[in-house]
Amino acid sequence: MIEVKKLTKKYGANFAVNNISFVVHDGEILGFLGPNGAGKTTTMNMLTGFISSTSGTVRINGYDIVDDPINAKKQLGYMPDVPPLYGDMTVMEYLHFVCDIKKIKKDKREEMLEKITSLTGIEKMKGRLCKNLSKGYRQRVGLAQALVGFPEVLILDEPTSGLDPEQIVEIREVIKELGKNHTVILSSHILSEVSAICDRVMIINNGKIVATDSTEKLSEGSDAAAQLLSVPSENAEEALEALKQKDGIMSATLVGQGKEAVLKIESSGEDIRKAIFSVMSEKNIPILKLQPSGDGLEEAFMRIIRGENEQPDPGFITEEDEPNDASEKKGDES
Repeated sequence: MIEVKKLTKKYGANFAVNNISFVVHDGEILGFLGPNGAGKTTTMNMLTGFISSTSGTVRINGYDIVDDPINAKKQLGYMPDVPPLYGDMTVMEYLHFVCDIKKIKKDKREEMLEKITSLTGIEKMKGRLCKNLSKGYRQRVGLAQALVGFPEVLILDEPTSGLDPEQIVEIREVIKELGKNHTVILSSHILSEVSAICDRVMIINNGKIVATDSTEKLSEGSDAAAQLLSVPSENAEEALEALKQKDGIMSATLVGQGKEAVLKIESSGEDIRKAIFSVMSEKNIPILKLQPSGDGLEEAFMRIIRGENEQPDPGFITEEDEPNDASEKKGDES
């Protein structure tokens, strides 16, 4: 379990992370989302003890990352956005080096590393120098080092960055499998990946948590009621005019035209598929395709971020932003 309470990081007068609190339960896979500069990597670095916080606490399976760092870090496997590889080591030399750091007993290493290299798909790269690996295999080795010792908590910052589509699917399945026995925080810019892997999503913007829920619930109230309708191009204008007159349909617009015309149809929140079928049947216009418009999580993400960006930037400190409790001001101010 990961417990975060009132975590803050300031650089001078600016908040990188501003008083956030959350819990990640055992066996949960949490997707951590946000635009560039939102505070995702800073938060992950504080969770792992890589950088200190200005105030607040982080507990990993009950161990405070500041007060009891050795025991807290024993619970952790961390894959940063740039894997910390040593170019002049072979893959196996590097993994044995990580075993030394984590004080893994030598009689347990061979079986464990065989399992890890198989799980991450780097068996054929064992003897290759890290500096000669492709970007995709660097990511795989970075994931492998996070798994050394099979820690209970995994924090993965952009684990599929640089992988090809087949590799992304493979690593996605690995992470889903790991989620059965590990607590995982996963940062990614690929929202379809988050939808496929994560049990819950947390969105951070301007250093603050602005939303947290399941992907399904976050998608509610986005553009889920919008549909893309494909009809023959010669029927496009007739279909548009008819749809605009139908009760329950808020708007209908032409968004693409070739051999087929693509119309985006929106309602105020209700399911409009029956209305679309009714109109097309009345006008005897063939429906070539009907599908939801866009990705629900992507639309929810953009809606939330756009709404938050209309608020004042929390990087500007006001009196109410300053912690009131002197006990919360521990840590450095760098």
